[in-house]
Amino acid sequence: MLFAAAAALSACEVGPDYVPALAAIPQNFKELRGRALKGFKVAAPRESVDAGPWWLVYRDPVLDSLERQVEISNQTVAAAAAAYEQARTLIRTAQAALFPTVTASYSVSRNYTGSALVGSSSTTTSSGGAVASAGSGTTTSRHGVTTTVQTTQGALTWDLDVWGKIRRQIESNVAGAQVSAADLINAKLTAQAQLALAYFNLRAAYSLRSLLEKTTAEYKKTVTITQNQYKGGTVSEADLVSAETQYMSAQAAAISTNETIAQLQHAIAMLIGKPPSEVNLSPMLLTGAIPPFPVGVPSQLLERRPDIAAAERVMQQENALIGVAIAAYYPDVTISADLGYTGLMSLPINPAHEFWSLGGMALETVFDGGARSAQVDSAKATYLEAVANYRQTVVTAFQQVEDQLAAIRVLTAQLKVQENAVVEARKAVTVYLNQYRAGAVAFTSVVVAEAALLSAEQAALATRQNLFIASVTLIEALGGGWDKSRLPTPSEISTGISIFPQL
Repeated sequence: MLFAAAAALSACEVGPDYVPALAAIPQNFKELRGRALKGFKVAAPRESVDAGPWWLVYRDPVLDSLERQVEISNQTVAAAAAAYEQARTLIRTAQAALFPTVTASYSVSRNYTGSALVGSSSTTTSSGGAVASAGSGTTTSRHGVTTTVQTTQGALTWDLDVWGKIRRQIESNVAGAQVSAADLINAKLTAQAQLALAYFNLRAAYSLRSLLEKTTAEYKKTVTITQNQYKGGTVSEADLVSAETQYMSAQAAAISTNETIAQLQHAIAMLIGKPPSEVNLSPMLLTGAIPPFPVGVPSQLLERRPDIAAAERVMQQENALIGVAIAAYYPDVTISADLGYTGLMSLPINPAHEFWSLGGMALETVFDGGARSAQVDSAKATYLEAVANYRQTVVTAFQQVEDQLAAIRVLTAQLKVQENAVVEARKAVTVYLNQYRAGAVAFTSVVVAEAALLSAEQAALATRQNLFIASVTLIEALGGGWDKSRLPTPSEISTGISIFPQL
């Protein structure tokens, strides 16, 4: 009956029920209106739902092997996983408050009463020795009475959640755990994107080194031609010095790329949680085009980006805390009960020695100087802050996607022109070298043509590098293939089984 009454009292929850705030969402991405963006397309229904690790679109087995180590060894991701597990423990702590607290105790006390207070009830012996009452815990002597009392007791205290304060706190903690889960996914996505960026930058650095080494070899041939003509007396020593200076400058530039290559390898090692000495990637050139990836529509960002999911869950977390603050206006109802046995025997568990009590209390704060109203106002303001942060996160997500779509559009067109410029610059070098051999032009024309070719090749490589970087950044901005349906549900969070067993 007691528990039924308690359940009936715990039927309401004060405070506002959660309703997700609205955010301004465009119907289409600006960069995709009326444009066919090479490498990316508008997704068909459900086409953008994750079909596996997002980096597989690059069809690169080395990148795939590196990315799979992020979940296992990256310490930033491991820290986010630990934060998620910690958030789940807060739910269990709050849930425990829904149940009564039961304690058990056993106590022994030894009491002495002097002979002057014992009076006629004292029993003495002729010899002045002590006499123990049979079957009791009392010892009587001419000096007084010593009594040993032993008590076995159980107590129950139950703070009834009449106004839903505890349930609102649980609701807040569940949403907080979902925030931590989304943060974990976001940390993993960020680490994976950083790894992909470092990987493609490394391939670009290897390509630059290869380009400079090839250019150095070409410049060496020019030096040989100039030496032969200098020996033949057809050119001046200045031409020879210029050729050698150009050759050594290219050689030094090729050597300098090794620093960038080493640092990028170290960055990759850090991202997969290994010391740099354990990572040594073979030279790989950056070639080809970026892969196709379905972009989808703007509204899908609300489902696909973990940071947006986290911001939305923060809103419910803070909304529930408004109810916690409002519940402080209502009386705190507590039920208590005690049952025990006490007596002079060693284990006084006997119906004749039984005692019990049952009580209830309602505690209401009559005056607090406005502290509760201030707490409610603070909770409401914090919720409004979460709403603003959510909307800003959504707007920022749209900006990031638009930025990368624009970058890919511009870089794709730029790369096409630069590749044509490389072809023409190479033709110019061939023409000027032939004319120089024939004595038709000065060596300065050859130097300028070769410098223009190297500049064009470097520019084309840098544009290709930026194009790959933009593609990775766009995939990250689109959520990396994650979907909000993969966020753990309240029941999954409360079961005590981790949804991230690999971490």
